[in-house]
Amino acid sequence: MTRSTTRRREAARALLVTADPDLLDDLLRLGSAAGVELEVAHDLPAARPRYGPAPVVLIGGDLADGCLRARLPRRPGVVVVCRDAADPRPWDLAQPLGAEHVALLPAAETWLVERLAGIGRGPAPGAGRVVAVLGGRGGAGASVLAAGLAVTACRVPLRTLLIDADPLGGGADLLLGWEELRGLRWPQLARASGPVDPAALVDALPRRGDLVVLSCARDIPDEETPVAPSLPADAMAVALDAGRRGRDLVVVDLPRRLDEAAAVVLQDADRVLLVVPAELRAAAAAARVADVALAYRRELSLVVREPAPGRLSAAELARAVGLPLAGTLRPEPRLAAALERGEAPGSAARGPLATLCGRLIREVLP
Repeated sequence: MTRSTTRRREAARALLVTADPDLLDDLLRLGSAAGVELEVAHDLPAARPRYGPAPVVLIGGDLADGCLRARLPRRPGVVVVCRDAADPRPWDLAQPLGAEHVALLPAAETWLVERLAGIGRGPAPGAGRVVAVLGGRGGAGASVLAAGLAVTACRVPLRTLLIDADPLGGGADLLLGWEELRGLRWPQLARASGPVDPAALVDALPRRGDLVVLSCARDIPDEETPVAPSLPADAMAVALDAGRRGRDLVVVDLPRRLDEAAAVVLQDADRVLLVVPAELRAAAAAARVADVALAYRRELSLVVREPAPGRLSAAELARAVGLPLAGTLRPEPRLAAALERGEAPGSAARGPLATLCGRLIREVLP
């Protein structure tokens, strides 16, 4: 049994945080009606380990103020649930908690059942698909594969958004040779206040043809301390929503150090590809990365990058990591030189990278 299979049931559980026995009974009944298993946490210490990975978090009005004092990270998919319409606290605490809704029972029972039943469903027909790419170790080639997927998709042609989610990377715009193009980048989006219109966001990004890119910046403003940066989870949720609404395909280049924004992507993506070189130590590192990533989603699949110095086959490596094999990226000697010249990965219609990317795109967007 693969590692992704053993984690499937746990990743699909919604988290319920309440110490109110009556509210607990109501929500367990609604979860059963939705066909969803609820993992119950009666206090904040029990809730914290599952707060990020759970696809949906239901916070009882009795513990909403405790969740706020505990400074739990802001994330999408939080619903405050209460039974007493006269109690103003849940309504007052919903915005500071980052909750999307306040559900008042019994009036909201039908809505809540539908919300829970949506866990595990695919996106609505016609919505853009999301593919995320994660490196099994440093230098695995995840950014090149992500950019290759985006460039190849535009030849189909598909309207594509490439999201650079690695603040410590070199920048997706540089990888594509787009560093001189004007347009919105992560620092501007992260500082935005108030609602962001999805169509306006896509229109503001650097663009060539059907490809638009949301890239990290390489410079640090003078007033900021150069500490390890991270992207805001709420801004990432906005970017994914814009891509789902306005693009056929969204490709996200994830960092190996998974932050809250990366967790949002892992929970939302239709497919996540873990890239690992065909080396023994790389397989060991990838297994650890997979352990962390599988806490946030049901499955991962592996892309093995050759050559294999020790003649470790792709199938052997997949068994060692414990993930299904999505494909093998064979050596492409001219690719490194092309990247140095500013040529985007996958810009050549032929070759191992373009061939693999074309097949992966057909699988996620048949």
